[in-house]
Amino acid sequence: MTVKMIVGLGNPGDKYDGTKHNIGFEVVDALLKEQNLSMTDQKFRGDYTIWRHGGDRIIILKPFTYMNLSGEAVLPLMSYFGVGMEDLLVIYDDMDLAVGQLRLRQKGSAGGHNGMKSIIEMLGSQVFDRLKVGIGRPAPGWKVVDHVLAPFAKDDRPKMDDSVLKAVAIIEDWASGMDMVSLMNKYH
Repeated sequence: MTVKMIVGLGNPGDKYDGTKHNIGFEVVDALLKEQNLSMTDQKFRGDYTIWRHGGDRIIILKPFTYMNLSGEAVLPLMSYFGVGMEDLLVIYDDMDLAVGQLRLRQKGSAGGHNGMKSIIEMLGSQVFDRLKVGIGRPAPGWKVVDHVLAPFAKDDRPKMDDSVLKAVAIIEDWASGMDMVSLMNKYH
């Protein structure tokens, strides 16, 4: 039996629901709904549940540390459950991708994303799986912080809903043991 971990990044609190920066939480919520699960526990500054899938235990985590301190929830829970770096998947927003575009990666820098920066610093490695969800760049004159903390434009919402469903399918395949190269070939 393998223990894996899926982490959706976002900020806690109702005022952040539906914002671009919380797309990681939104994807995790859609996965929970699809699998008829709910968050059952709190530990190490995060809400989590255990998904028993194909003989594996998969920890699903939503840190409530706020985005910039996400690693402070991820590392302790990984250590507690004995999750290896090769069994971690992080879902987060990416401004360098078009709205709704999905991209899988096995490793890489934080790319300016403070939540990823925190995780990389805490883990001491950039080598772990991630699923990036495109939120597009800010409009001219908009500050980055205003862009990421704003909801999606009404016209973008149907595209994002489709992307969330596709992200759930990707996560289910990952959880079933499909390697990243196969996932990239299937979904890119």
